[in-house]
Amino acid sequence: MRKTFFISDLHLSDTRPDLTALFVQFMQEKAPTGEKLYILGDLFDFCVGDDENSPVMQQVQEQIQTLTAKGVPCYFIAGNRDFLLGKKFAQSCGLILLPEYQVMDLYGEKTLICHGDTLCIDDEKYQRFRQKVQQKWRQRLFLALPLCLRLKIGQKIREKSQQDKKAKAQSIMDVNAEFVASQMQKFGASQLIHGHTHRQNCHIYPHYTRIVLGDWGEKASILAVYENGEKQFFDK
Repeated sequence: MRKTFFISDLHLSDTRPDLTALFVQFMQEKAPTGEKLYILGDLFDFCVGDDENSPVMQQVQEQIQTLTAKGVPCYFIAGNRDFLLGKKFAQSCGLILLPEYQVMDLYGEKTLICHGDTLCIDDEKYQRFRQKVQQKWRQRLFLALPLCLRLKIGQKIREKSQQDKKAKAQSIMDVNAEFVASQMQKFGASQLIHGHTHRQNCHIYPHYTRIVLGDWGEKASILAVYENGEKQFFDK
């Protein structure tokens, strides 16, 4: 039976070879059995540009290139950790870049997909930060810096983000229900698939379904959507 895979929030880095091993296993064993693969952000723990030629980025490129060479398209929506992943990286391995919101026909069901950070509007501090770093002129300035300096800045941002999370209430780091409903109406979709919050679940509402992808840790979090409408999480 035909199926499509969705993953997000892997947070791959050279310091977590266990996560990379899980990704490689998925890409070699399970991903080729699907029609398509959608990566909904935070594939990397942090990305400072396409010229970041780290071992983990090379491995990811190789795995995506191998998958797309087998005829399985691989799509990517940037997350809050890897929004600087660009066209050069994508072209090197056949990755298809998508905008922050994408509507797709998923086996007959109009489905909206996104990373999910834009849905967490109650976290006003983060949204202000996001607005700044998404400005193209700021990104161009950052990418013009030497790679070694960008890596140091990236490390400081990661550390600051971890500290901020500890001080925030869990409620503001989740999606805003009213905003989600308005987005579903705006795009005319009956199903939403997103990541970011790390709260793997399937929420059924009167007018739509919201599927949340989990993050990767000791186990992977993989969603398969089948052509008959069945949905299944794999967390091995």
